[in-house]
Amino acid sequence: MVYKKIAAALRQARRAAAVTVSLTVLSMSAMADGQVLRIAMTASDIPLTTGQPDSGFEGYRFLGYTVYDALINWDLSSADEISGLTPGLAESWEVDEEDTRVWTFTLRQGVSFHDGSEWNADAAIWNLDKVYDEDSPQFDARQAGNVRGRIPAMDQYEKVDDHTIRFTTREPDAWFPYQLTFLLFSSPAQWEALGGDWDAFAREPSGTGPFRLTRLVPRERAVLEPNADYWDADRVPRIERIELIPMPESSTRTSALLSDQVDWIETPAPDAIPRMQSRGMTITSNPYPHTWPYQFSMLEGSPWRDINVRKAANLAVDREGLEALLGGLMVPAAGIVTPDHPWYGEPEFETRYDPEEAMRLLAESGYGPDNPVEIKVLISTSGSGQMQPLAMNEYIQQNLAEVGIALDFEVLDWESLFPNWRRGAEDPSSRGAHATNITFGWLDPFAAFYRFMHSSMAPPNGFNWGYMDDPEYDRLLDEARVTFDQEAQDAILAEFHTRMVDDAAWLWVAHDVGPRAMQPRVKGFVQAKNWFQDLTPVYIEE
Repeated sequence: MVYKKIAAALRQARRAAAVTVSLTVLSMSAMADGQVLRIAMTASDIPLTTGQPDSGFEGYRFLGYTVYDALINWDLSSADEISGLTPGLAESWEVDEEDTRVWTFTLRQGVSFHDGSEWNADAAIWNLDKVYDEDSPQFDARQAGNVRGRIPAMDQYEKVDDHTIRFTTREPDAWFPYQLTFLLFSSPAQWEALGGDWDAFAREPSGTGPFRLTRLVPRERAVLEPNADYWDADRVPRIERIELIPMPESSTRTSALLSDQVDWIETPAPDAIPRMQSRGMTITSNPYPHTWPYQFSMLEGSPWRDINVRKAANLAVDREGLEALLGGLMVPAAGIVTPDHPWYGEPEFETRYDPEEAMRLLAESGYGPDNPVEIKVLISTSGSGQMQPLAMNEYIQQNLAEVGIALDFEVLDWESLFPNWRRGAEDPSSRGAHATNITFGWLDPFAAFYRFMHSSMAPPNGFNWGYMDDPEYDRLLDEARVTFDQEAQDAILAEFHTRMVDDAAWLWVAHDVGPRAMQPRVKGFVQAKNWFQDLTPVYIEE
């Protein structure tokens, strides 16, 4: 059954995307020759370019780690191993053994921003002030909103000397280095040269990254060109230019690739993959730390407060059927992390397809196909990591209706759904929804668990959208956070995840494999087991 809200949203998205493609083709047809890589993103607009991008991890992928660096970067060079951390604008860092709240970072020397100004401790402190010091001239509420929630441990920072800075966290936090991968550094000199105006800076940004942004046309394209003076000689880009094009509808992206309007598309339409392959297109995929869930509201009156309803929902979804619908481009989820991960643990509740058991559990709580429990869910038409959200949600809606759970969808565009994540289920923008469907990466324990499940992360502090408040969850997460021995920390997290799965705390559906489709002339791409990808090795074979 295709519900009217979904159908209307899909038609609207297609019309908007078709206009975008037509305008893009007219403006770019003369630019498609040579070493130009044209990428169709899932976003409906160009992510924020000032240093702390919006649009989720797609924003970081294309206009974060291309133009900017963090103190600590991700090593995206391997397709076989889950990505680890590597030195970025900091050459090294260490935690004080006597006071594990204190971290000292030695900054990389000889690095320049794109405008030629120097990277040093003063530039680092200036950037920290832009998101933490509301009284500083450079403070930018929009950038602060995009990154503060990702670095909750931050308390104090100070300059030690020209090439050393020191952080003090609120409490001991073994995950602090992971958090700093999200803090990207803009040029203070460029901001001042543009009159201290972040809007002007967005059009002419300056970072230290391997690419420079040379042109920005909102909702149409962003143009990146190599930074020939990039500090890491092994990652100076091989391509002459990258054109980033917003295209939120998957069928539109697929048509653009098949008609040679673009060279690379994110998240191709699964039913078009055989046709793309028959035309010689390269399809890349690689399982990576990613989960596609429903995050439940635990507010008074939410149906999800009943564990029978939560378990029934998890038992009602035919994940293998959904995998077939997606052309095999997913991995069924049984929790936040995969069963082969050291954090998975040994839960007793098996997340499987068992509609009879789902109906039995619902019957215990007074529900069934003739008396369904009514639930409203916030979903999107597209977005970073959202895979094929309309088709997937319609499929889940049908599965759950068969056992006695009636889903009603509030369909939002990605740019509206994502900021709602921090506002929470109580906020008017949630429209009384009982769940939200936003995907996420679990690259580290904070990103995987803490920001969603710890009571301190309830809005506006973090991404605990549904106001989860479980003292045992808090205890285990607090213990893991101050455990610096990796094996001991893994054991605590496994205990936490076991409890979470046994509680059926969320509806877990899928892990993404990051499918991309490319023209056969696109070479050099190594798909990392990560949300983020390195575009510097990519080139066009002429």
